[in-house]
Amino acid sequence: MSPGTATVTRFPTPGPTSSRTSSGTGDSQLMGRVRDGEVDLLGELFERHHQRLFAFFLRLVRSRTAAEDLVQEVFVRMLKYRHTFRAESEFVPWMFTLARNAATDRYRSRPRELPVEEDAPEPAADLPHPIANLERVEQQRRLKRALDQLKPEKREILLLARFSELKYEQIAGILGITEGAVKVRVHRALKELKEIFLVDGPQGGPLAEEAG
Repeated sequence: MSPGTATVTRFPTPGPTSSRTSSGTGDSQLMGRVRDGEVDLLGELFERHHQRLFAFFLRLVRSRTAAEDLVQEVFVRMLKYRHTFRAESEFVPWMFTLARNAATDRYRSRPRELPVEEDAPEPAADLPHPIANLERVEQQRRLKRALDQLKPEKREILLLARFSELKYEQIAGILGITEGAVKVRVHRALKELKEIFLVDGPQGGPLAEEAG
């Protein structure tokens, strides 16, 4: 297992009958079938998205154990609240709404600043965004330290906007704010991240371009 890879317990994968009919099916169509009673297909959605959720949670809560627990919680909630998924909905924004609610509920009664595991690995980046693809190990470490110093709400919106492949319109729906407000918050969070990043080293790299 490579650093930053989730070791969460797997949900049951689709049986022979379901797998023949779900191959190539889009996420929304698949979730619609889960909602309508083919609950074994949740295993296929888990296989498609659990690493993505793990990377999001690891950067958000900065604890491997908590990230793994939250991934499990999201898929438990998918099953529990499957009746709320609408046929016309996009699956990924709905999934991240559940993810955000799960993280909020977990830490609602805990201190505002979440505990940090100093040795928690940075999840392997597989998204084509410059922040997620910093080439140098030292820059990656500096980025992680800078993210850790942001307030949770600023770290969250950056993770949604820059690591989760979500459009501003989708993030607006998740957060319950306007698309314009999302753009403002992302810009401010990136500016603060850049300032922290530059204090930690002489070169801003991609962050300078993002927040410029």
